[in-house]
Amino acid sequence: MSITVNTNHFTSRPDCTGRLEKEKRVYDLLDRLQIPYEGVSHETANTIEDCEAVEEELGVKICKNLFLRNRQKTTFYLLMMPGDKKFVTKDLSGQLGISRLSFAEPEFMEQYLDLTPGSASVLGLMNDPDQEVHLLIDEDLLKEEYIGCHPCINTSTLKLRTSDILHVFLKHTGHHPTLVHL
Repeated sequence: MSITVNTNHFTSRPDCTGRLEKEKRVYDLLDRLQIPYEGVSHETANTIEDCEAVEEELGVKICKNLFLRNRQKTTFYLLMMPGDKKFVTKDLSGQLGISRLSFAEPEFMEQYLDLTPGSASVLGLMNDPDQEVHLLIDEDLLKEEYIGCHPCINTSTLKLRTSDILHVFLKHTGHHPTLVHL
């Protein structure tokens, strides 16, 4: 089911009245790094299916972001992949040489990325100064000029240049992505 997109379409920092501090910090960082963005505010979007109207409004495919962990709960991964692509755990585990990957528990997502379920996003890596979360990017995502992702909360979505994420944002956070093929 698609969500309703508010008429609040923005091409620079939106009115931050009532927005969470972690969302405001995203806009602060993007502005400081001079990364252009546009976005929309909307109802809570917990799934890719919820974001159909957002994709139409922004003219971008929403990036699926999955927060994963190893069996021992000692190594964590953020996987970015096209939203319409199916995720098969064993395919990724095999590429990484890990016996089994699982979805990480919400408390780890909050501890390492200051995110809650449904809000996973590459932008959460700004909250991981020690690079404890390993970034995985499906190579098909790199074919897109833009990606759509949440600004650390799933009531807004941003459209960002893929190259700005790779060469400016990740350079700032110190995360080095591993390319995977799903």
